[in-house]
Amino acid sequence: MPHSSPSAQPLRLLQFTDTHLLADRQGRLLGLNTHESLKCVLELSQKNHRQPDLVLVTGDLVHDGSDSGYAQLQDYFRTFDVPVLLLAGNHDEARQLREATTGGPARLAKQIERGGWRIVLLDSSIPGSDGGRLAAAELALLDQQLSAAPAMPALVCLHHQPVPMGSRWLDTMVLENAGDFFAVLDRHPQVRGVLWGHVHQEYDGARNGVRLLATPSTCFQFKPHSEDFALDAMPPGYRWLDLYPDGRIDSGVCRLARVSTHLDMQSTGY
Repeated sequence: MPHSSPSAQPLRLLQFTDTHLLADRQGRLLGLNTHESLKCVLELSQKNHRQPDLVLVTGDLVHDGSDSGYAQLQDYFRTFDVPVLLLAGNHDEARQLREATTGGPARLAKQIERGGWRIVLLDSSIPGSDGGRLAAAELALLDQQLSAAPAMPALVCLHHQPVPMGSRWLDTMVLENAGDFFAVLDRHPQVRGVLWGHVHQEYDGARNGVRLLATPSTCFQFKPHSEDFALDAMPPGYRWLDLYPDGRIDSGVCRLARVSTHLDMQSTGY
């Protein structure tokens, strides 16, 4: 019986997002201990997907901007012996994030090639703003990275949602120049997926044959299609993706069994 070609095996990628860690391990955000929640989600991933090829953590890593929070983030992700790549979110400051994670197992990166795929990571954060925008340099980088490997399927990652989620309050923080972003993608048919965080909920859609994916937070979730800020009773989770050499993407979300009883479901913001 012939052996299957290694190249036919998918690249297994895990995405964690919106960890919102605090300097104080006992601190709470909206009643929730974000450290404990992340720890439980990571344990779930070790149970379900023990040996990924790549891990992405897509922004809003530390809620209070503390160096201690970033150091603890590094400690959590030391459990993986594969590359762990970080993105800045609106609660992160890119320069501080870079300085706080230099030399650690989790690091900022712009692109990586694995398993016949090119994965491009973009910084959509705007200093002092909850909204997102891709600077001209980021759009040029995206175009350059995709042009350099036109035959290789590509996954593009950022923090902010490039399409509306159907929530009035949340969509005030959409990617401002999504049209410019999609104009670049439309010039590169090898792009097969776009992956983001920020929205604290699951989303799976498509545009021009490109898979569009958003992922639950490792802490609290936002209620879908809500006019105003509202929390959802769905538990925290993470996303797995299998990226096949032919450009196919299989993906799903794994969640904890229950939401924390300490979560303040009556919160009106944070």
